[in-house]
Amino acid sequence: MATAGHGSHTGVEQNRYDGSPAEVFQIACDSKSSDAEHQTAAQKVNLKNAGEKPFMCGECGYRTAHRSNLSRHMRTHTGEKSYKCDQCEYSTIRKSQLGCHIATKHGGDKPYMCGECGYRTVEKSKLSVHMRTHTGEKPYKCDQCNYSAAKKYTLVAHQATHTGDKPYMCGECGYRAAQRSSLSQHMRTHTGEKPYKCGECGFRAALKSDLARHMRTHTGEKPYKCDQCDYSATQKYSVDIHKAAIHSGEKPYMCGECGYRATQRSTLSKHMRTHTGEKPYRCDQCEYSTAQKVNLDRHIAAKHTREKPFMCGECGFRTARKSTLSKHKRAHMNDQTVRFDSY
Repeated sequence: MATAGHGSHTGVEQNRYDGSPAEVFQIACDSKSSDAEHQTAAQKVNLKNAGEKPFMCGECGYRTAHRSNLSRHMRTHTGEKSYKCDQCEYSTIRKSQLGCHIATKHGGDKPYMCGECGYRTVEKSKLSVHMRTHTGEKPYKCDQCNYSAAKKYTLVAHQATHTGDKPYMCGECGYRAAQRSSLSQHMRTHTGEKPYKCGECGFRAALKSDLARHMRTHTGEKPYKCDQCDYSATQKYSVDIHKAAIHSGEKPYMCGECGYRATQRSTLSKHMRTHTGEKPYRCDQCEYSTAQKVNLDRHIAAKHTREKPFMCGECGFRTARKSTLSKHKRAHMNDQTVRFDSY
């Protein structure tokens, strides 16, 4: 015959529970475990059902339901990277990232391949995410607007535009970001790191988008076009400036000293140096300094590198300045006019 305790356990087991915290807790208590384990199990169930997040980061206010999640999060502030590769210097804050690193850099095996483009990866889940670039699937949807995303972290970043949350903070200057990746990019302004390199000329950039813009100086691509004329540019803000200066005629930025007006705040800032005498651009090879970067570039080309990129098509004359070439060309035109008038 079953004991009273066993019969009680069987009775609970036979009844279908409705998922309420009390009933799940009862099942946990009927199992062979200590009182401390009972309490922990009940706390976890209650937290999950109530949606409570009792563990909070003192640095940025991030909250979580689990102490282990908070411990991982704190590494984003401390910089601690406790998981180290035993084959190279790589280290990371997450065990899963170390596993991916070893498989990618040392194992060489990428068994999961995309049938559309040949992309290979070490993880099946990453292949699933990659496939959305072909299918256009965006399973992660914002519950506050019509936005949807192919990746969960992209949705989380978007939702920050609704909540205003910026949990990632720079320890150097207090800058805050909604995404860890944005903070990583910002940190390069302090470290000077420029991981993206141009294969044409050696130019380096801190951001991938900056390298993409730079590459247009080699390809000549000008994807941003004015909708009122044939003007096009490599950068969007150049088109905005063009439209304000040429088509709208607006000059909202005014100098309080002399009444000078400009279409751009940056142009007004440059102008103000004519009043303040500020010369922030300094030559690293001599004592020369100037108020404008273009003047410094000209100085270096003329005095130090001796480069003369501007050439006259009539006589082969070369100069370091475009303005000097323009004057030279006018001399040709005047000479031709004199010859014509002499007949």
